[in-house]
Amino acid sequence: MTIARILATKGRDVVTAQPHRTLLEICEILAARRIGAVVIADAHGQLLGILSERDIVRAIGQAGASALDDPASSHMTTEVVTISENETLLATVEKMNNGRFRHMPIMKNGRLDGLISIGDVVKFRLAEMEREQSALREYIATV
Repeated sequence: MTIARILATKGRDVVTAQPHRTLLEICEILAARRIGAVVIADAHGQLLGILSERDIVRAIGQAGASALDDPASSHMTTEVVTISENETLLATVEKMNNGRFRHMPIMKNGRLDGLISIGDVVKFRLAEMEREQSALREYIATV
């Protein structure tokens, strides 16, 4: 099972923002889109970092509400772990667990090609387990 199957269902759209956007602007994007992270990219779409709800809470916890005026580049994760769509589901979950992060950009030929969250992975895996269970029930009923 590869990440490509999740992307085929979920889609490849990624919400991005430029590094000069303030944390407040990023909060507004997160709230409006009901998402947990934004990929920070330059004007050419090149991946620069990722900024999650956790990063924002950490910034506010350290600097107070004035952190909301800081640029995203001040608080984003710059060493972003990425994967390709050919990565297996298990390998992806291992990377997410080991890195203790919930969002992972998918790259293709050096370009951003999608984003998955741990929620996407869990949802896909539960649906897969349901299909397997249904197939087993059908098989048992016909034997």
